[in-house]
Amino acid sequence: MIFCVEDDAGVRDIEVYTLKSTGFEATGFPDGVSFFNALKTTRPELIILDVMLPGEDGVEILKKLKANTATRNIPVIMATAKGAEYDKITGLDLGADDYLVKPFGMMEMVSRVRAVLRRTSYQSNSKVLQFGPITLNIDEHTVLVSGKQITLTLKEFEILRLLMSSPGTVFTRDRLLSEIWGVNYDGETRTVDVHIRTLRSKLGAPGSLISTVRGVGYRLEAGNT
Repeated sequence: MIFCVEDDAGVRDIEVYTLKSTGFEATGFPDGVSFFNALKTTRPELIILDVMLPGEDGVEILKKLKANTATRNIPVIMATAKGAEYDKITGLDLGADDYLVKPFGMMEMVSRVRAVLRRTSYQSNSKVLQFGPITLNIDEHTVLVSGKQITLTLKEFEILRLLMSSPGTVFTRDRLLSEIWGVNYDGETRTVDVHIRTLRSKLGAPGSLISTVRGVGYRLEAGNT
């Protein structure tokens, strides 16, 4: 899930529409109040945060995010006005991961979102991901299930790594194709289904932790074993 905090309804709607059409889940908020209310129940993968907002501006919101242990590691892309060099520098100094200069193209936004998500995923402090009985070591490229090593193909490993990097997040088939096979892949989405089926089989009983969201994609969630 990507949160877009933007007070201009037209811009916000286009941002959300573009993200959804390129395989992401997204929702928009006009101000800090509605944004922080949503944060109480949903942790987004990334936040696109406009600097100029009614009430609390984006810089103040960013300060709060980085001061809270529950939200400090959520990647943030700041949207700044053209020529607002001070806002850009301030945002980066406070911990923003990237910035967009208004007016920006929607595909530039998508490209920066993907780049930040890849960078923050690989730069995670922990190179070992753990979920239930599954342990994935990114550096060693190994997967253990209940302490026993299993052999996965490169694509199966990358799918599992992506799912384990953000448990509970629904990854659409189109997004999995884009992230794992690349944006230029022109095959069918059922390729994802075939790999998921094989991955579940190799994981054994814990394979049921990979949940199907009908008509959308897949997510990793507890309570299915």
